[in-house]
Amino acid sequence: MTTVVIGAQWGDEGKGKIVDFLAEDAEDIVRFSGGANAGHTIVKGGQKFTLHLVPSGILYPDTVVVLGIGMVIDVPSLFDELNTLESQGIAWKGRVLVSDRAHVVLPRDKEEDRTLDAGRRRPIGTTGRGIGVAYARKAARDGIRVSDLVYDHTFSELPSAEQEYFTPYRERLARMACDLTDRMISHRSRRVLLEGAQGVMLDLDLGTYPFVSSGMSAAAGAVVGSGIGPSRIDRVLGVFKAYSTRVGNGPFPSEFRPERDGDLGDRIRELGNEYGSTTGRARRCGYLDLVALRYACQSNGIDGLVMTHLDVYDSLDDISVCTAYEIDGRHYHTVPANILELERAEPVIETLPGWKRSIADAKRYDELPGRAQDYIRFIESRVEAPIDIVSVGSDRDQTIIRRSPWTP
Repeated sequence: MTTVVIGAQWGDEGKGKIVDFLAEDAEDIVRFSGGANAGHTIVKGGQKFTLHLVPSGILYPDTVVVLGIGMVIDVPSLFDELNTLESQGIAWKGRVLVSDRAHVVLPRDKEEDRTLDAGRRRPIGTTGRGIGVAYARKAARDGIRVSDLVYDHTFSELPSAEQEYFTPYRERLARMACDLTDRMISHRSRRVLLEGAQGVMLDLDLGTYPFVSSGMSAAAGAVVGSGIGPSRIDRVLGVFKAYSTRVGNGPFPSEFRPERDGDLGDRIRELGNEYGSTTGRARRCGYLDLVALRYACQSNGIDGLVMTHLDVYDSLDDISVCTAYEIDGRHYHTVPANILELERAEPVIETLPGWKRSIADAKRYDELPGRAQDYIRFIESRVEAPIDIVSVGSDRDQTIIRRSPWTP
């Protein structure tokens, strides 16, 4: 069975924890897009693991993880990350593979990335990791793939500066390179997780363009990025927070505003530890945006949702939700494609009572307070998709399963 896990908002939804949790019952995990601009933080037994390139399932000793075709890989950063994992007691050798069709980030891409963003008419707020430049080079058919690095003939054709840069990693990279399509076909009977990066609203085609990432964050990207056909996908899970966050520039209709919401944005940021694991930047916070979440469900064929950070709302008297956009006096229940129109959108708010007690120790859905369950049902009714999993804390065991993710 093959299950896709994607972010259903603007990234940072908690996919890392959820993929790590689901990986206990998976045999292979493939990350199908993105690069070192992504960041997953996983807490296991009180120990924190921060991952940028390596798929989240690496913490399970019998799981094989693969950096997929749709990724752009910063090779030195990959081996730095693997060294850190080894120092934390994770034996990764023989369990981390890299698609030989994945592209790599060149040493000059990072500076070019920052220069390009500074010169844009509407700066995006890139992480400066060279991701966008590497994807642009790929689209221009001038990129370098893992296969170019590990085979002598193509490597010898690279400029001398790039040969010097990649030489320390070639031998190790060659041992990890694989034909991902062949592997997926030979492992078709196994339980496989396909892990996305960022979120649907940052997808190059479906997101709030041009304030998006350069890769495919949507479920469709899982097919190309793992080298299989769409008929191989059995389930699509979308991960979302109980509220909304966004990093960098771009429209964010439900964003908290001090003049309207007081210090609520700061409170949620601190309660949810909303700081980027890659950059350390404070995330913008806002009401749960059900317009965007419904759009994510519809445009990705999401079969089930995973809600994270529900516990962040434990101390609030009431919980407000964005249920529509108001633009020039009209209400919208869809996400406008035009960026200027979306920037003018005001959130239409509905408010539900809070539950005012900790849910951190809840192990079953029926142990959640009635008002927390009401909040969940309210979301389900508006986005027309079931919430199958609820996370009530950062630890792996703080996860409530309502429907098995391995149920077709």
